[in-house]
Amino acid sequence: MSNGNPGDSRLSKNERREAAREKARIQRDEQKKKDRRTKWILQGSVGLALVAIVAVIALVLVNSNQPAGPGPQNFASDGIQLNQGFIATTSDAQAADAEPIANDRDEESGVLDIQMYVDYLCPICGSFEQTNGAYIESLVANGAATLEVHPITILDRLSQGQRYSSRAVNAVACVADTSPNDFYAYHSLLLTEEVQPEENTSGLSNEELIELLGVAGVESTDAIAECITDESFESWVSNSTARALSDPIPNSDVGAVTGTPTVLVNGIKYEGAVNDLVSFQAFVTQAAGDDFIESSTPTPTPTPTP
Repeated sequence: MSNGNPGDSRLSKNERREAAREKARIQRDEQKKKDRRTKWILQGSVGLALVAIVAVIALVLVNSNQPAGPGPQNFASDGIQLNQGFIATTSDAQAADAEPIANDRDEESGVLDIQMYVDYLCPICGSFEQTNGAYIESLVANGAATLEVHPITILDRLSQGQRYSSRAVNAVACVADTSPNDFYAYHSLLLTEEVQPEENTSGLSNEELIELLGVAGVESTDAIAECITDESFESWVSNSTARALSDPIPNSDVGAVTGTPTVLVNGIKYEGAVNDLVSFQAFVTQAAGDDFIESSTPTPTPTPTP
């Protein structure tokens, strides 16, 4: 069986040769056209890819040159200082990546300086608060101590990808920014046994964090709710945590934070059991000195440890 054209057998040898040449020329021309189309497509694709790469690079450069965003008001030290009656020391908002401005400690006043670094997913922080919170609250309420709370985030990995630690720190920062005198009520609520989520769970949602504002009696809830939803202080949360984990703790001889809770009284770090009220009270008395014994307030009844 032949694959040639039916009329090829009637052509002369020269005619067949000429027809073959013409056919080959047509095929070459068609191949050249295909090659040019392929080249144009490849050049266009490369051009589009280059445009996309340039756009990505430009976006990265623009974002890297933008300021990190503001931190919350009343957190210039990367913590909020609470005075008698839990009235906050006010301060202007700083850039998220700005160096913190440490609060001065008046060693002659006889007022205790309590500093606390906490992660709201940390079960040991919850245990410390549930055991010693009422005692610390009595000291601050009566003016025997100031309390400076530094919320940090080191346990995001234990909330099933939901970044609960970071979102909780942002939430308390939102309260401090808008309604600072309500900070302690909200902060302590997040560490109660009934509210604090367990590790290796998704934690509380932003909607649940917003609902707890009303439970804690926080004012200006609409503005704070928007701040929580938008994670307005996300950059500050990350930056302030990095500073706590790398810089020495102000007003002390203690190095960087290595875990939570980290609690200091007059610059001295508490190393005792977090669920032992008597041990913590003895530490406070020792750190404060003789003046505190004369001016200390009545000791609350210890709360049974769960």
